[in-house]
Amino acid sequence: MKPLSDEKILISTSSFAVMDNEPLDMLKNAGCRVVDNPYKRRLTKPEIEELLATGITGIIAGLEPLDKEVLSKSNLKVISRCGSGLSNVDLDAAKDLGIRVCYTPDGPVSSVAELTIGAMLSLLRMIPLMDRELHDGRWSKKTGNLLEGKTVLIVGFGRIARRLKKLLEPFNVRILVADPFLKEKIEGISVIPLEEALPQADIISIHASGEGTIIEEKELGLIKPGGLLLNAARGTLVDEKALIKALREKRIAGAWLDVFEEEPYKGPLTKFDQVMLTPHVGSYTAECRKKMETEAVENLIEAFKKIKEGKR
Repeated sequence: MKPLSDEKILISTSSFAVMDNEPLDMLKNAGCRVVDNPYKRRLTKPEIEELLATGITGIIAGLEPLDKEVLSKSNLKVISRCGSGLSNVDLDAAKDLGIRVCYTPDGPVSSVAELTIGAMLSLLRMIPLMDRELHDGRWSKKTGNLLEGKTVLIVGFGRIARRLKKLLEPFNVRILVADPFLKEKIEGISVIPLEEALPQADIISIHASGEGTIIEEKELGLIKPGGLLLNAARGTLVDEKALIKALREKRIAGAWLDVFEEEPYKGPLTKFDQVMLTPHVGSYTAECRKKMETEAVENLIEAFKKIKEGKR
C-alpha cells in the first residue's frame, strides 16, 4: 500500500503544477486522492469550509482564511502552505487541534525581489504608460527619473526584503529599513521608525508580514511629493481608500500593487494611469513555482509520514 493512500488532499492554490506536472505526480504517486480548487482563484471562507467538509485531511494551502472556525469544522491533519507567509492560518488553533503546519519560506524570495526591482524601474521611467500610449498610436515621450541616487525605504525586513536590498546595492541607492521587530543591526543600513523614515524616502517598498493596515492616510501624508509606493506583501497592509485619495490629490506620484484585499481585483485603482497593477504574480516564475510547489508537497508527505510513525 502506498504511504498516503488513505489521505484526501485539497490543492487550494489558484494554480498548481501549471509549468511542471512533477509536484502533482508526487502527490499521486504517494497514493493521495487529490481535489483541485474548482474556482481557480483565492477561496472565500464559505468555499473553503465547503471543500474541507468532503473528508479532506491535508491541504496544499494558498491564502484562503484558515481561522479557528474553519479549522475546527475540518478533519485536517496537515496544512502545507505553498508560499512564504502564514498570516492566513490560525497557528494557535492549529496547534490546539493537533494540525501540523509547514510552509515554503525561501521559494518566492528571488522571484518577488526581482519583480519589485522591475516595478521600481517601470514606475520611475513610466514604461507601462508609454507602452499603452504607443499601442494606441500615440508617440508620446515621457521624462522619467533614475533609480540611482534615490532613497529607498524597505518596510519589513524578512527574507524577500533582504534579497531586495542585495539587488538594490549596485544602483547606488540609500536604503532605509523600518521594522519594529528587527533586533539585529544591519551593516550600512539605517533602521528607523516608519514615521521618521517616510518623509525621507523617494520609494517605499512594503514587504511586511501580517494582515493589519500599516499605510493609512496619516502615513501617506508623510511621503514626500513625487514619492512612489510599492506593495508586494499583503493587500490589507495599504488602506486603498487613503491611497486613492493621495493619488487624486497628487500627494504621491504613483504606485505598484501586486496584492489586493479582494482578488481578483477590479476596483478603482484600475482607472489611474500612474498606478501599475499586477495580478498577484510575485512568485510566478517557472523556477519559483516548481521549487515552491515541490517543497510544499514534500513538506506535506513528510508530515503525514511522521503522523503515521507517531512522531512529533
